[in-house]
Amino acid sequence: MEEEQNGSHHGRFDDPGSTLAENIEFLPNGEGKKPRFTDFEGKTSFGMSVFNLGNAIMGSGILGLAYAMANTGILLFLFLLTAVAGLSCYSIHLLLKSSGVVGIRSYEQLGFRAFGMTGKMAAGIAITLQNIGAMSSYLYIIKSEFPLVLQAFLKADTNSGEWYLNGNYLVVLVSLSVILPLALMKQLGYLGYASGFSLSCMVFFLSKNASEHTKTALSVPQTAYTIPILAFAFVCHPEVLPIYTELRNPTQRKMQHVSNLSILIMFTMYFLAALFGYLTFYTNVEAELLHTYSRIDPYDTLILCVRLAVLTAVTLTVPIVLFPVRRAIQEMMFPNKTFNWIRHIAIAVVLLTFINMLVIFAPNILGIFGIIGATSAPCLIFIFPAVFYIRIVPKDKEPTRSTPKIFAACFAGLGVLFMIMSLGFIIIDWTTGSSSALGGH
Repeated sequence: MEEEQNGSHHGRFDDPGSTLAENIEFLPNGEGKKPRFTDFEGKTSFGMSVFNLGNAIMGSGILGLAYAMANTGILLFLFLLTAVAGLSCYSIHLLLKSSGVVGIRSYEQLGFRAFGMTGKMAAGIAITLQNIGAMSSYLYIIKSEFPLVLQAFLKADTNSGEWYLNGNYLVVLVSLSVILPLALMKQLGYLGYASGFSLSCMVFFLSKNASEHTKTALSVPQTAYTIPILAFAFVCHPEVLPIYTELRNPTQRKMQHVSNLSILIMFTMYFLAALFGYLTFYTNVEAELLHTYSRIDPYDTLILCVRLAVLTAVTLTVPIVLFPVRRAIQEMMFPNKTFNWIRHIAIAVVLLTFINMLVIFAPNILGIFGIIGATSAPCLIFIFPAVFYIRIVPKDKEPTRSTPKIFAACFAGLGVLFMIMSLGFIIIDWTTGSSSALGGH
């Protein structure tokens, strides 16, 4: 019974074919001792882990937060953002608690432990679709913004036809020269410095935001559209367990501190970005803040530097988001294989090639990822952590009707509500031709 409570035995929901080198299980280190992670020794420091998780949280959605604040007003926006940050911390707590009970640090393996192969495939597919959608949106920003920034810096003619002003060539160049080398790192912890630089670029974006102020009138808020935007503002759950795996001297408490600090940092950046952008443009702010700034003076050097900093931050986020997708693919397609450099590189190359082809040849299909994101994000943030927790934590430890499990069930219900709202707003936008319901990440 003691072994069963600690999850140290292999029950019917232990995947016999889980990845050997990346199985992320820690097994008993002797009687009466805490579980020890036997097949991998984490070496990433606390600070680097905060940088990586913060970079995973920070997505292109930060550019739409000023527009969200224009729809809600400052006080309601602050309340909603605070509530979502608290819910995200609670969601990560559920993941870490489930991980600690069964000794698994893999989202897909938690799904297997909770619901067998169905749970494993559901988690893997959700992570793959969510993060491919996120990477596609990042590369689309590079494709559309980078040529405009270069053109303004060089004061080149719009119709010059130079290859370096073609977004299709530029997105491939950035993918090959920056994203792919970082994505080929063996461990996520090596990206800590790149993540720190990415966050510093966003701090520069905030400082520019703070320096501009103009005033116009405020229109009637569209509060309902803002809720899905903010609900998915702290999407980082596919990256939590891989970062936990590579954390030096990992404990559930220490990883929770990493998560809380990362969310606090991004909460501050999100609020300041929204506040300064809103106070600068009020209701004239566009859904994409960079477009609003470029409308003022597209050749202003400082504004160009800000746009370049945002592009840099977005570019350096792609490798962080790619790691969980590669892991999910390996868990689903190569579950009984040890680490192999050829496979590691091949998956990254295939993923980046596929995403580049989507962005270049089928940009309109990115709208489909709005539907996918509205489905997969609530699953990864709300529904899966809650139902995994309910299924994995033993009933003799926490009965089904215990307060923690009741809260978890309500949390899953909240995720279903957010999913319905998001899908409803996207359908409304498609039918009316508007673009009020923005993506979350």
